[in-house]
Amino acid sequence: MSRKNYRKTSNFKKLMIASLITLVVAVVSFIIAYTSYSKKVKENLQNSLLKAEDLANMVANENSNNLIEEANSQIGKSVEESIASQVQETPEVVEQTATPKPVTTPATPAVVEEPMPEFIMPVEGEIMREYAKENLLYSQTLDEWITHPGIDIQADKTAVVKASSAGKVIAIKSDPRYGLTVIIEHTKGFKTVYSNLLTAEYVSVGQTVESGQTLGTVGNTATFEILDEYHLHFEILENDENVDPNIYLKK
Repeated sequence: MSRKNYRKTSNFKKLMIASLITLVVAVVSFIIAYTSYSKKVKENLQNSLLKAEDLANMVANENSNNLIEEANSQIGKSVEESIASQVQETPEVVEQTATPKPVTTPATPAVVEEPMPEFIMPVEGEIMREYAKENLLYSQTLDEWITHPGIDIQADKTAVVKASSAGKVIAIKSDPRYGLTVIIEHTKGFKTVYSNLLTAEYVSVGQTVESGQTLGTVGNTATFEILDEYHLHFEILENDENVDPNIYLKK
């Protein structure tokens, strides 16, 4: 072998030996580092487990102490007393219900009851012919026995005729039997009729009048009673039925 070739072979061997040594050193360093890291990880894991176990033991010991204290508090109590104490310790749950809104009912208007009318004599004088619904009275004008739906109050000609009670004038007419007539409507279904008048110019239909207010004057216009003395023919009706005026008149 030539010296040149020998030298090349020697250098190659040295290079191979150096590479092998470097590789061995790297492997050994890795093994040492891995072993150290694994040991450290194992120690850290063991420490974590110990801490978790200690914490669990602490919680278990605390719960055990609470249970022991609760058990000791119940020693010497009867079953009923123990239940009662547990009920008292349990917070009361108050159930809240929605308060219903009050229902507003429309106010019912107050019903004002009509007063009973009071009747006074419509003219000053004596009653010359009474009310006769069931009995018959003799009529000098007709020369026969007839019924009489009102009373005849004797009075001078042109004597003032007054409203017997407060009300509303609903008619002024010339009646074929009883002459010039005024009719007034009152409360409670009552009406008053004033006939045989000479005049009725003091009131008009639809007018409201007070008790004692002037309506007209006495005359002699009733054809059924034309032969009688001057008088006022007066009637009271209740619900359109003639009634005896003497029952209601204040004399």
